[in-house]
Amino acid sequence: MGRKTPLYALHRELGARLVDFGGWDMPVQYSSQIGEHHAVRRAAGVFDVSHMCVIDLRGERVRAFLQYLLANDVGKLKTPGKALYSCLLNESGGILDDLIAYYLSESWFRLVVNAGTRDADLAWIRRHAPAFDVEVSERADLAMLAVQGPEARAKAAQLLPAPQAAAALALEVFVGRELGAWFVARTGYTGEDGFEIMLPAADAVPAWRSLNSLGVASCGLGARDTLRLEAGMNLYGNDMDASTQPYESALGWTVALEPAGRAFIGRDALLAVRSAGSPRKLIGLLLEDRGVLRSHQKVLGGAGEGEITSGTFSPTLERSIAFARVPAATAAAVQVDIRGKLLNARVVKPPFVRFGRSLISAS
Repeated sequence: MGRKTPLYALHRELGARLVDFGGWDMPVQYSSQIGEHHAVRRAAGVFDVSHMCVIDLRGERVRAFLQYLLANDVGKLKTPGKALYSCLLNESGGILDDLIAYYLSESWFRLVVNAGTRDADLAWIRRHAPAFDVEVSERADLAMLAVQGPEARAKAAQLLPAPQAAAALALEVFVGRELGAWFVARTGYTGEDGFEIMLPAADAVPAWRSLNSLGVASCGLGARDTLRLEAGMNLYGNDMDASTQPYESALGWTVALEPAGRAFIGRDALLAVRSAGSPRKLIGLLLEDRGVLRSHQKVLGGAGEGEITSGTFSPTLERSIAFARVPAATAAAVQVDIRGKLLNARVVKPPFVRFGRSLISAS
């Protein structure tokens, strides 16, 4: 038996198909995965993401600690509530996890890390925190809901008292704010607008039921995966892990090598990679022939062999799409080995879909 979120009994009541995900019993779908996908693209859906780990960091030197811990630069965070996406690296530049950091005050930052890496992340953070006198608190008392889609913010705001609803609707993208006992952030993992809401565990089931009553669809991890891949967002364990570095994972934009004096973990290794040039890169693929792209299929191009890291049928595009890690010199056209048959694929720049609209040209 895996770990269970505060919404586990409700998922069973609603007829969700439950699977193991990172050691947690999580809903993969409720009725139709494609229907749930379209609900988010066209209206609104709610996901249980309480398996993610919320970590509060407190101390007078917490900013200096995160400058050392993260590859991105928390010096960019100057307005309370502002969030930053970053990689957590080991000394060789390998990606231990990707996460979101929220700046709440000069003595308080909040991290949200992945479910499958939470124990290792906590151990890593706690290993380095004492040198900066930073207190590390896992917020196991909180549940987390992701409400996503073009109608998501307006519907989720109806769960809040009027002044707090107005404050939530006024949030800028990638900003969060405490509103009563809830922390509401305008972030997400679907390529749509919406909120990620951290709330007391006891509030999670009533909030979910209220969202359902407002027409927000219950959505599982199956739809979340097709949505995030359409949106060009990496999945830890598929598209990156400790054996890969940001420059070969399409995450070089999250590495802040300036200011030059910032000695973050993994910096020297990344400087060496940048100087020599990364031998591999992560690309987007659009299948031109009939078939479905899946993880671990071989990708063949003039520069050598690569491999699909994430692949799926895109419900929005009605085409098969993928991420693949390939040699850096790979050209714009490749072939994918699907059960011994070579099918043609075109290299494209993710995201494939954003705000319900295709970003892929017809040519």
